[in-house]
Amino acid sequence: MSVFLFKRLLTFILTLFGASVIIFAAMEILPGDPALVILGVDASPEAVQALTEKLGLDRPVPERYFDWITGVLGGDFGISYSYKTPVSELIIDSLKITVPLAIMAMLLATAIAIVLGIYAAANHNRPADVGIMGISQLGISIPSFWLGILLVLLFAVNLRWFSAGGFPGWDRDFFGSFRALILPAVSLATVQAAILARITRSAVLDVFREDFVRTARAKGVSRRRALWGHVLRNALIPVITIMGLQFANLLAGTVVIESVFTLPGLGQLVLKAINNRDLIIVEGTVLLLAAMVVAVNFLVDILYALIDPRLKVSDI
Repeated sequence: MSVFLFKRLLTFILTLFGASVIIFAAMEILPGDPALVILGVDASPEAVQALTEKLGLDRPVPERYFDWITGVLGGDFGISYSYKTPVSELIIDSLKITVPLAIMAMLLATAIAIVLGIYAAANHNRPADVGIMGISQLGISIPSFWLGILLVLLFAVNLRWFSAGGFPGWDRDFFGSFRALILPAVSLATVQAAILARITRSAVLDVFREDFVRTARAKGVSRRRALWGHVLRNALIPVITIMGLQFANLLAGTVVIESVFTLPGLGQLVLKAINNRDLIIVEGTVLLLAAMVVAVNFLVDILYALIDPRLKVSDI
């Protein structure tokens, strides 16, 4: 297992390095001049040139990349062009919304999907199975932003159980902040739960057809005991794979939902930075998102090693 984890860690590091190069290069080829965006189209060429030199944008690209990546490794993401604030502070403030939102959505999706997926598999080809698969297909086809709008109309406008948007802040109103994330979390979790439920059902049914399960059943083990004692652990590997991908998708894909519910999360920070040509924010935020996605996949690999004993023997 140590060789397996070492290979994954090396892949983690190389992936982050490659991502940093691609992100920095992509920002360089984007059209537009940050200095001109900050000063306005009526600014004189001398003022634009002076601001370009002040921001260090006139230096060679390799030199600016080296300064940027060494600063990131030391926790310094630079100073925002438009906000005049350390990028790390802006990112931390946004993460306080995006990460809890993604965790809430993932926990909700997992709880619903695992229960429904196992129940559907245990009642294969029965009305319960057909009904759950039909509902999951409907959940997959519903866009998250459209569901979010419907939830706002129902629970915020008509019933007035929740606010229509905004975020009061964890320090000012913890329970109010938690309530503000419930509807967005439900919007995000619905599609993910529908997908995960179908994957869970398929994985459980596939393991049920394995020879070792048939042997256990032939020895007199009940279907329920075989499910919880033999099938579930082996079926978790593909389920965990999808869960890792879904959580990474939730972290990186909250832009639309944050717009629907006016949440000042990481997605909104990136969107505003792109509009303002605040490249230092975009670079730092996208690299952080890439690191979080790769880290989630690395944790999934560790769970593989804990769940699948074959990795401990073969050190794949």
